[in-house]
Amino acid sequence: MNLTTMDAPVVYHLRPLSTGARLMEVCCRIFAPDPLGQVVSLPAWAPGSYMIRDFARHVVAIEARQAERVIPIRKIDKSSWRVAPVAGELLIRCEIYAGDSSVRGASLDMHGAFLNGAGVFLRVHGQEDGRHVVHVSPGEDPDSARWHVATSLDRLTGGPWEFGAFAAANYEEIVDSPVLMGDLSRIEFTAGGVPHAVVFADRHEADAERLAKDLSRLCAWQIDFFGGAAPMPRYLFLVRLTGDGFGGLEHRASSALVCHRSDLPARGMGSPTVQYRRFLGLASHEYFHLWNGKRIRAAEFVPHELDREVYTRQLWIVEGITSYYDDLALLRAGLVTTGSYLELLGRTLTSVYRSPGRLRQTLEDASFDAWIKHYRPDENTPNASISYYAKGAMVALALDLETRLRTEGRVSLDDIMRALWQAYGADVKHGMTEGSFEELAAEVSGADLGDFFRNALRGTRDPPVGILLAQFGVRLNFRVARGETDPGGTAGRDVDEHRPWLGLRIRNAHGRIRVKHVLDGGPAQQAGVAAEDEIVAIRGIRSDPDSFAALVERLTIGSPTAVHLFRRDELLRIELTPTAPPRDTCFLTLDEQASGEAQSRRAQWLATPA
Repeated sequence: MNLTTMDAPVVYHLRPLSTGARLMEVCCRIFAPDPLGQVVSLPAWAPGSYMIRDFARHVVAIEARQAERVIPIRKIDKSSWRVAPVAGELLIRCEIYAGDSSVRGASLDMHGAFLNGAGVFLRVHGQEDGRHVVHVSPGEDPDSARWHVATSLDRLTGGPWEFGAFAAANYEEIVDSPVLMGDLSRIEFTAGGVPHAVVFADRHEADAERLAKDLSRLCAWQIDFFGGAAPMPRYLFLVRLTGDGFGGLEHRASSALVCHRSDLPARGMGSPTVQYRRFLGLASHEYFHLWNGKRIRAAEFVPHELDREVYTRQLWIVEGITSYYDDLALLRAGLVTTGSYLELLGRTLTSVYRSPGRLRQTLEDASFDAWIKHYRPDENTPNASISYYAKGAMVALALDLETRLRTEGRVSLDDIMRALWQAYGADVKHGMTEGSFEELAAEVSGADLGDFFRNALRGTRDPPVGILLAQFGVRLNFRVARGETDPGGTAGRDVDEHRPWLGLRIRNAHGRIRVKHVLDGGPAQQAGVAAEDEIVAIRGIRSDPDSFAALVERLTIGSPTAVHLFRRDELLRIELTPTAPPRDTCFLTLDEQASGEAQSRRAQWLATPA
């Protein structure tokens, strides 16, 4: 294929160099380099994941050439290089270590590769807005010649799912279009008139028909929610299966998902299992970002400045509101029952009520501090901060119910989101400025929501979700946790009410008990227990991860207890007095005694028959 400067001023050639060494070769051909010396760089972070990752640290080798002549290239900061001035075409070749198996980086082995564009595609400074082309080729390993390729980039050469050339309108698009290679399998379906595919990089035994049916309904509901026209010509769910990983990252026409094989639907499955609901919720979350996040964006992210932190107080809109709708979409699309949805909502609320940090950090501050707190948790995280995902979802719920009440059901958060799409989604160059969401919500609802937003976003009081839910015929119930792994959402047991509570969370450190978190105001904090202490005995009895819970259950509330622990290499004896456990775990139930008006509101909110 003959590509001129007019066709694409920047062309990449991408291929596996060594699966054993996990090295990718990425060549960047620049047809009209900067005559003063071309600067190139790799992003410091990936869109949608707000933490500095310094992808340039994975560059093993870099060189510049013009024909057969070596051109000097010099690193000028942690992520950038400058090439000596040349006239005419310039080629920069990189070897990049691909050992990051997460959704944010690049990974390569004998079975295939996953490449987030931010980790492999050099930015050619001054030419970001021009067309970019990438040639994806197999490596010298004969097995790679049989691989397939999946990416949402526009195909220029090659057949479907084959190696070939792909195009992007600009650098931002190529960075935001991951590439999956390997012995891929796929499940294809149509939603909203747009072709979709779930592409798997690993073996699985999922019920393909069930998965296609469920995702088709989910995607169609979201497309209809935002007006019935999909914002992309095709869509890919790029799925990798692992033994323990779970998560996702949104992109402009695809999403990268990591999950366990048990999260997929088995043949003959009836109602969705807990694991399958989790997968559907993940897919729903990343798909909702097609509108809220990828196109509706904070002004600070238009365009994305990927070489440094970009601060915004609006991440709660992008992630929190999306976290509210991801599970609600499952209900409205008919994939889960009302009871299942209330269980999922109860789990979300539980994660907020169990975080003492919600009383210290505001939701806007949580958004602003994502770069240093959310993605970098430590032993004091539960006491000092709150998740803008979970707290944002709680605020979205409260805003939805509050708006419905104030307008007697005429306006809801649904209407606000559709207005947000009309105001900002059609033109991604025009982002939301701080406060514009609040102004739009007031304009659409006709209500004065100033106090609501001041308390919810810039204060630390809990939104009154219990009072609001009661007016929709739903009860918010609190109970004691059944243990550290209890996620909430369902009713508890009477026996848990009398279980002694120490106010700490532990982890299994190779058969030893390490204190993971010491919670504010709890017995452990008052006794002087610290994170990373190793608990070796309780009341003189040796403790290990298998016996710890049983030993604690035998303690007496209010009675001082001897606990032996190691702090570094020093053995300490402390007295710890267990207390009654907090009622910080919630579940939701339908109030069958609620008024007809409340039940009608509930039916309208949940979009279910009254």
